[in-house]
Amino acid sequence: MESSVSDKNRFARVAGIVLAAGKGTRMQSDTPKVLQTLLDVPMLWYVLSELSRVCQTIYPVLGYMHEQVEAAFPQYKDYFVHQAEQKGTGHAVDCALPLVKKGDFSHVLVVNGDTPLVTAEILTEFVDKGLSSGAPVSVLSMEPESAKPYGRIVRFANGSVDRIVEARDIEDPQVQDIKEVNSGIYLLRVDVATTLLSSLDADNRQNEYYLTQVVELARKANYSVQAFNFGNLPALLGINTVSELCLQEDLLRSRIVHGHLKKGVVVRNPVSVSIGPFVDIEPGAEICGPARIVGKTCIKKKSRIEANTVIEDCSIRGATIRSFSHLSGAVIEEDCQVGPFARLRPGTFMSSSARVGNFVEIKKSVIGRGSKVNHLSYVGDSELGEEVNIGAGTITCNYDGQNKHKTEIRDKAFVGSNTALVAPVTLGAGSLVGAGSTITRDVPADSLAVARAKQKNLERKK
Repeated sequence: MESSVSDKNRFARVAGIVLAAGKGTRMQSDTPKVLQTLLDVPMLWYVLSELSRVCQTIYPVLGYMHEQVEAAFPQYKDYFVHQAEQKGTGHAVDCALPLVKKGDFSHVLVVNGDTPLVTAEILTEFVDKGLSSGAPVSVLSMEPESAKPYGRIVRFANGSVDRIVEARDIEDPQVQDIKEVNSGIYLLRVDVATTLLSSLDADNRQNEYYLTQVVELARKANYSVQAFNFGNLPALLGINTVSELCLQEDLLRSRIVHGHLKKGVVVRNPVSVSIGPFVDIEPGAEICGPARIVGKTCIKKKSRIEANTVIEDCSIRGATIRSFSHLSGAVIEEDCQVGPFARLRPGTFMSSSARVGNFVEIKKSVIGRGSKVNHLSYVGDSELGEEVNIGAGTITCNYDGQNKHKTEIRDKAFVGSNTALVAPVTLGAGSLVGAGSTITRDVPADSLAVARAKQKNLERKK
């Protein structure tokens, strides 16, 4: 996919290849591994997003259930590479090279699709080092707390790179003790990669064509090989298990939250706050944990989000969201109050100074300026004017079993408690509905509607 980032002249002839073909057996899921989510967003999105800041063109290599991945990232439809049989990382890169050559690129930056925390800054530094060195094969190495699951970088006594030994193929105890390991990120010169990849073999315990073998083949062919050690960076760790997925998600959560703190957003109890990557929060807003804010949510200054709230795809423009409220697809304007224990569903629009109280559900409705739905009510497919008051226990009966119907309640209407409004129905401006009524016909402006059986008091039999 073509990137919109302009400052890439230095890397103009570097293409990106993302290895995203694996099933991810250890994830114990039928979902392709790269579609497993962190903060409700597929891990592959993070990799593509950061890589697009470095490379103008990216080729994701897909395999297992590729249709699902293609559907999740339609913007890459002209750049997907299909690895029909998953024969290893070397084979995956080899599958992508024909497209790379058509694009007249000099180098490819190879990144794994299961490293969602890798940043454009890390990748940029690595590519810069690789290009500056002139080596046709460069590897980004690291020293994590545990080297056990990673391929070891084996160097000669003079420090030059000899080979990479995959963790499963280690037999030498000295190799086992090596702390420097392969991150799975490579910068390869295209012409050299073409030659070396054709010489790969599957002589290993997995019977796969490892991309790591390129290092040894390059050295034996007298090509320069560089391994740049970036030390212990959690951002370089891959995800292979559910446990690693959750740990990486928490690292990402912390990174995003601290980014908002630096901008001037007040985040109280930050370790219990989750904020998705698409969320926009203005300085001057206040978030109280625990809270989960995801999707394309926008929170303006002077907004306050109290604890134990879930907010998804909402626009909050200077309102207060009280504890234990759940909001999805709603727009809440300035000086509004929501909750506690409120649920706003998609299509809800609250005009300024409106109130929605405890145990109230709103769906696909407009709540006019200064209007109140304070207690134990359901309002669906409705339009409320200004300064409307909805009494406790009121419901709009908007569904007849086949179709949804609209309720319209005009300015300054007052609806008494425990009322059922059977749509389609209109309450005129300034009208009053007596408590306990079931309203099936329109109510004219400035009139009183009462629809209930007449009360009878009978002598009690003992």
